[in-house]
Amino acid sequence: MGADGHAFLNHAQARNISHHGAKLSGLETQLKPGDVIAVQVGDKKARCKVIWVVDALQTQKIEVGVNLIEGQPCPWEKEMQQSEQVVEPPPAIAPANQNKRKFPRLRVPFPLEMRDPDGVGSHMRTKSADISGRGCYVETMLPLPVGKVLSVTLWLDAQRVNTSAIVRSCDGGVGMGIEFTGLDDETQERLQQQIETMAAEPGIPENARGVS
Repeated sequence: MGADGHAFLNHAQARNISHHGAKLSGLETQLKPGDVIAVQVGDKKARCKVIWVVDALQTQKIEVGVNLIEGQPCPWEKEMQQSEQVVEPPPAIAPANQNKRKFPRLRVPFPLEMRDPDGVGSHMRTKSADISGRGCYVETMLPLPVGKVLSVTLWLDAQRVNTSAIVRSCDGGVGMGIEFTGLDDETQERLQQQIETMAAEPGIPENARGVS
């Protein structure tokens, strides 16, 4: 349904695709933030929520940023895998003592504070879209560039923990993926346990898991 309340069908181009959302260009129907639309890629369908709308240049028509609704499959999973296969470098030989453990990533609104070490007093208080003991994804219309170093503050029970972090993925108008680079193995384990405890609490359903 468009902003006028009528059903519509448009072809569009999806850019900045991720497991969380995308930017859709070339729409001819006006939408508004909060609208829920169905997106189809090949035979894959999913429902998405509009988070921002821009009346772009005539060649691109209307652009919107969308987030996949909780529990919906990723309709461009195949395209993401194909893209990764093209740019994926040859596998490196990992040291024998390298930590190979992987944590399940859960959709938990975990409170965080992020600071830019280069910006005096600049910081952001937010909550994760999903998180594991090794990193998280934060939804924001203005994500930071890949490679940006951050200082992140989080709480393990009543203990305040500060860690260095780095932006690993940037989805314009949707969000960014962040890796915690300053947490030791024990702290990662404690964080993962707290996340899993929160995910099991009533009112916070456990959704599709990924690997961080």
